[in-house]
Amino acid sequence: MEAAERLLIPCSKAVDGTIRIPGSKSIANRAILIASLAAGISHLDGMLYSDDTRYMMAAWRQLGAEFDQKGDILEVNGCGGQLRPCPTPIYVENAGTAARFLTAALTLGEGSYVLDGNDRMRLRPIRDLIEALNTLGADVVDVDQTGCPPVSVNAIGLNGGMVDIPGEKSSQYISAIILAAPYAATQTTVNIVGSLVSKSYVELTIDMMRAFGVHCEWPSDNQLVIEPGQAYTAREYNIEGDASSASYFFGLAAITQGKIKVRGIKTDSSQGDLGLLFILEKMGCAVQWDDEGVTLEGRPLRAVTVDMNTMSDVAPTLAVIALFAEGTTHILNVGNMRIKECDRIHALTTELRKLGASVTESETGISVTGGMNYSGTDLNTWDDHRMAMSLSLAGLKIPGVGIRHPECVSKTFPDFFDMFLPLLNS
Repeated sequence: MEAAERLLIPCSKAVDGTIRIPGSKSIANRAILIASLAAGISHLDGMLYSDDTRYMMAAWRQLGAEFDQKGDILEVNGCGGQLRPCPTPIYVENAGTAARFLTAALTLGEGSYVLDGNDRMRLRPIRDLIEALNTLGADVVDVDQTGCPPVSVNAIGLNGGMVDIPGEKSSQYISAIILAAPYAATQTTVNIVGSLVSKSYVELTIDMMRAFGVHCEWPSDNQLVIEPGQAYTAREYNIEGDASSASYFFGLAAITQGKIKVRGIKTDSSQGDLGLLFILEKMGCAVQWDDEGVTLEGRPLRAVTVDMNTMSDVAPTLAVIALFAEGTTHILNVGNMRIKECDRIHALTTELRKLGASVTESETGISVTGGMNYSGTDLNTWDDHRMAMSLSLAGLKIPGVGIRHPECVSKTFPDFFDMFLPLLNS
């Protein structure tokens, strides 16, 4: 899609299509980091090339890994756990996974490192991760003393040991620690304090570590244990289609009461965002799996009350779908949406109200009443890829919906509108 300040979304009748979703950003960035730490050459099949993954690759080039892009396959020649010195700052724009995972990985290097991002990244908290890493023997400082990037890492290695870390803010802190912990000097034990948000993403991290030859034990709901002396082994690895990206196409079928088949998604996937399919079933849609992927067929929608703690990235998708459901949909336990690329709870409330929707926000959730008299207008994306993609669904049934600065989808799904718009029919 060519860059445009505003994109008008055409209304659509029932759709009927089949698509293949690009690789998962969450899986891709974990795979890049693991393969970069491994010794030898890994082949990552189904690679996603987006802003977030490019910043992760650029960082690892600075740290000694080598990459060769061969279409959908990314060849990674890892550094064997030996990160080279990096005199220039590592810049990650607003890539949260890159910022958090790299902060932990940099403690394994040699010398001093600085990691920074854009203005929004400098507002995204990282203090809990810094404190946890320092408890494990690292030397990490938030340069501006704000609890956010930029961070400075004086790399002296990780001693390991036992650390308590709050679980209610971001599962990425925990994933960051356990991804680096195999290279610590002693056993690392992570005690999760309080409830763990997005638990499925920690499970995904552990599954991927295991695939590359490293074991992380989960002896109880609130404790993770990683033994020292382990190292990632280079291998061929397939990156599954992105469940978060697929959510917008599920929404397309649900809202238009059409049918969409998404290839490349597995029934045994570790991606928690596929939980949206079960929610849409509760709302009245039909879901069918086969060896190629999953098909969703839209039906008249009814409101639901759901805890989306394990799948908060697709909560914006559901909030927009809820505009067209009978009754009030309550999305609960998603307070961590406030520290994403933007404050998504506030942003959704603001934009959906512009359409005439009845929306209520709380500190940790959002409620949307469907079936109102809506009117189209331009909607802001807040420089957030998920806001742009989810808000585009509103235009399927509301004439005159324009998406401002739609190019922000390049963060995770550069070809989104090129795939989305041709499926619509008038």
